[in-house]
Amino acid sequence: MLQLSEALLGKDVLSLQTGAPVGTTLGVIINPNNLKIEGFYCQDRFEKKQMILLSQEIRDVLPQGLVVNDHHALTDPDELVRLKDILELKFELIGKPVHTVSKERIGKVSDFAADGTTLYIQKLYVSRSILKSLNNGQLSVDRTNIVEITSKKIVINEILKPTRAGSAVTAPMAS
Repeated sequence: MLQLSEALLGKDVLSLQTGAPVGTTLGVIINPNNLKIEGFYCQDRFEKKQMILLSQEIRDVLPQGLVVNDHHALTDPDELVRLKDILELKFELIGKPVHTVSKERIGKVSDFAADGTTLYIQKLYVSRSILKSLNNGQLSVDRTNIVEITSKKIVINEILKPTRAGSAVTAPMAS
């Protein structure tokens, strides 16, 4: 089941062992190479410092929060050697400009939906300019339509333009 970013951020990290919250999610760590949520920045409830919850430590995603085995699921960022390169990128998906292959500016990423089991981002929701949003509203982009992700923008395949009623293209009649 897909989870919007709001279902993942600002939520409690719940311990199965104690049944109590051990932290709160603050931000998401996204690998821009494959759009996988590698983990979350969390506020530790006991040590009052920022820790990281790796996605493989998450047992379940509930409306109340993210479920982990115990407090030891939260890790100090300095201990995560394999994740160091991704942490240094500080990749932010929300607010990233979206363009088509032909360099047409579509808008900015306003939200995303991730699979609750695999934590791969499946859809991007793009808010458009005021003028375009009056006609078409928000745009949903599936991950299969993403061509390239850079530090400055996201490039997607061309989008289909809606046709106006009465301006449909018709084939000539056979004689």
